[in-house]
Parts: sequence; structure tokens; C-alpha cells
Amino acid sequence: MKTESGALQGRRILVAVSGSIAAVKTPLLVSALVKAGAQVRCVVTPSAAQLVSPVALASLSRHRCYQDDDQWDPREPRPLHVALAEWAELVIVAPLSASTLARWTQGMGDGLLASLLLACERPVVAAAAMNTGMWSQPAVRRNWALLADDPRVLRLAPESGLLACDRIGDGRMADPELIRLAAESALLTQASNGSLPWDWQGRTVLVSAGPTVEGIDPARVLSNRSSGRMGVLIAQAARFRGASVHLVHGPLQLPLAWLEGLHCQAIESAEQMQEHLHRLQANAAAVVMAAAVADWRRQGGASVQKAPKADLQRTLAEQLEPVPDLLKELQATKPDGQRLLGFAALSGSDDEIQALARDKRAAKGCDLLMANPIDRNGQGFGAAMNGGWLVKTDGSTEGVPVMDKLALAHRLLDQLVDCF
Repeated sequence: MKTESGALQGRRILVAVSGSIAAVKTPLLVSALVKAGAQVRCVVTPSAAQLVSPVALASLSRHRCYQDDDQWDPREPRPLHVALAEWAELVIVAPLSASTLARWTQGMGDGLLASLLLACERPVVAAAAMNTGMWSQPAVRRNWALLADDPRVLRLAPESGLLACDRIGDGRMADPELIRLAAESALLTQASNGSLPWDWQGRTVLVSAGPTVEGIDPARVLSNRSSGRMGVLIAQAARFRGASVHLVHGPLQLPLAWLEGLHCQAIESAEQMQEHLHRLQANAAAVVMAAAVADWRRQGGASVQKAPKADLQRTLAEQLEPVPDLLKELQATKPDGQRLLGFAALSGSDDEIQALARDKRAAKGCDLLMANPIDRNGQGFGAAMNGGWLVKTDGSTEGVPVMDKLALAHRLLDQLVDCF
């Protein structure tokens, strides 16, 4: 089966830094982009240059860092802001300060970064950061809302947390790891004119992810190898395309930054997941059941005392019961118009997996079912890549090449939105 590589390899990304104390985190982003194979150029405003060293950014990006004094260099044959805007396939503004936001939305071109943003015709990931009081000002919020009118701009609103001013509240820049994920998403989905897809705008999406954990006693559990990567990336991909996303997840083996911007509910058992999914289902336009729910659980729940090893075999043989089929239950209770995507982790030959997947989709009744092999190297549980077969309502199957799970997330969202 064909394999598709990562989204950042060889791509041209311009990282612009404006005057917020969050600029001290930008070198982490630049380093991550370079390690992922991207070609990176950096631009700093005068105030940003007082917070983060242009020398450090140049060293990390392996290229000179541009400042305002470079804009009208007589040795350059073309205006620098135009040349950089045309060079970049993607621009990341991290952090985006209140001043730079105002210049951008009001069409002001005073300075290299301000001019570059006006000349840019490619996607822009904008990660705002400022003091809570500044962020709450009506003028700032109006400017932020204006960016939503530009289909090229992927906005990452500030997160809540402890700020450099010692205040706790909204204003913290999105984590560099999440910004990197947003950059990958923009590069994967941009149209030829630089626009990003907003086909999930105004819709609520409910996603489950990760394993469930069923306790046997205080020491032992029944679970599986799922890391939660596929489900969480679907959740973020939907968010990047305009959706409001609720994520119900078991224990994850992922960067915590990947959960930013999502409405998260952490659970352990299938019963807890079942409860939250049914509570949230009614208001969702689509449900993505990507969680790997354990197949068995101990009747009555986990014992309060550790079972002696000699009794464990009897306990497993006599006291286990099957976990309810959550996907089938969601299908039975879904409101009119709701669309449902399920997953099936399978083993076997290509023909065997496709046959099993068709049977599963028919039995569960979901609109789409993604069948992914978990017995092949480099894909499936815990891996960065995934692929397999997508089974549709009419029983037809479509081969899905092995690709990065974020790319697969967008491909599945394309298919799911077409079901409406």
C-alpha cells in the first residue's frame, strides 16, 4: 500500500514574531519546524527583538533573521516584504500582539511585518498573546473578529493560564506544539488561492479517543495499546476547519498541548465514556467514535482488594462480562441528520480486513467505517501513520493509503462532511 510522507518536509514557512513576552517560546517552534524538515525564515518587529534574540532565531532557522532595517536594503533587487511574502507557502505569526493585530486588520503597512502581512496571499496561522486585560478590550476583540472574515487565516485564540504579569486568565499563547500542528493542517488543506476549508464552521463535532481502562482489582486492568493519537488529531482537524469540538478521551500518550482549544472530558472506563457520549450526542452534527473501547470488564467493577495470583484465572474466567457496543448504541440513539464515523482495528489479509469491515459497518449501522490494520509495521496503535479501507453506507470500500494521521484526519472529515 502506498505511503504518503509528512506535511512539513521541504515546505517554506515564514515565522513572524511581534512584541509579546510569549516571543521567548518562538525559538521552540522554529526548532520544531526545522527538525520536521521545513525551510524556515524569521522576521521580528523592533519590540520583539528586545524579547528574543534575532541571532538565536537565525541560528535555529539556519538563515538570517530579518528586521525592519532590512526592508529597504539597496542591495536587494525587490522589496523585502514582497519577496518574503511570495517565498512563503505559509506564514505563522507567533506571538501576535495587540499592536500587530491592529495594524494588520486596519490595513497599515508601517514596518516589515505589517507590510509583509498585507502582501501575503498564502495561509496565515495567527497565535495571539497578550495580557488578559488587553485581550478583553472591545477594540482588540473587534480586530480579532475581523480576521475571521479572511478564509486564509487560521486563528489560535489565547489560552487561559498564568501569564508573565502574574495574572491568571486568558492571554497565553498557544503551545508551540499546537502551533506546529496548525501549520501542518494549513499546509495539508489550503486551496490554490491560499484559502483554508471552513466546511465545519458552525457545527459541533463529538469525538472519542484513546483506550478505555477496566479495573480488575487495585493492581490489574484490562485495556489496549491505543495512544489516542488518531481521535485527538481528528478533533483538532475539525477545530481547525471551524467546528466546536467535544472530546471524550481515555488515558492518552500524547503532548498535552494537542488538547488545547477542545472541550475535553477525561474518562477511564467504558461506562464513563458511554455516559458522556450520550450526554453530548444530541447537540452534535457528527460523532467520530475513534476510541478503542476495551472488550471485557469485571462484573460489578474492580475489586477493592487485590486478587491472589492463584485466583486470577478463576476471576477472569467467571467474572468477566462484555462491554456494551458503544458505537452501535450511538447509532441507535442518534438524532435525525447526525452523521456517524466509526473505526475498526483489524488484522488479516487485505481481503479479510475488507470483508470484516463491511460486515462491521452493516452491523453497527454507521455512515462510514474506517478499517485500519494493526498488525503491520509503522501504522495503527501508537504509530504516527495509519491507513486501510473506508467502508461507506452502500457497502463500497475505498482504499486509504498509509499516511500521517493528521492527513488521514482531514481525509476522513472530507468524506464525513460529504454525507450531509
